[in-house]
Amino acid sequence: MSSIESLPYRPCAGITVINREGLVFVGRRTDGPEHTDATHVWQMPQGGIDDGEDAYKAALRELYEETNIHSVEKLGEVADWLTYDIPREILTGTWKGKYRGQKQKWYALRFTGDESEIDVRKPGGGKHKAEFLDWRWVKMKELPGLVVPFKREIYEQVVKAFAKFTKP
Repeated sequence: MSSIESLPYRPCAGITVINREGLVFVGRRTDGPEHTDATHVWQMPQGGIDDGEDAYKAALRELYEETNIHSVEKLGEVADWLTYDIPREILTGTWKGKYRGQKQKWYALRFTGDESEIDVRKPGGGKHKAEFLDWRWVKMKELPGLVVPFKREIYEQVVKAFAKFTKP
């Protein structure tokens, strides 16, 4: 086993926010070592789970910290943790090389608020650094084509698990 394969996965919560019309929220990332081209810069909100933190509570926290969204109701979750590896060529620039990738717990949430609540430029009530430059609603089937290729398999699994929630 190589030294990279012996690294742990970073625990993370992923959030699929679905509006009343059955479209999914995606944000355009500001930057970061994970984004290797100008085409695949969109993703759903996600973020690290702190030690001892409940995964669902972490998902709600991360959603608010990245999008300012707090008006949601839980629709479902993926039963298993989904994992992806960071490509070797960018591994040292991602999380200081401490993790080989992420293990993610995914949740589907219905957005119940008004779009004026969404603020990716001043998320978390303006208390958090913006991680997204812009945002939009997309059809769920479009998600795998928007994300960086090494996350595509996870997005395909999320689409399969949550497509039932996109029916308005």
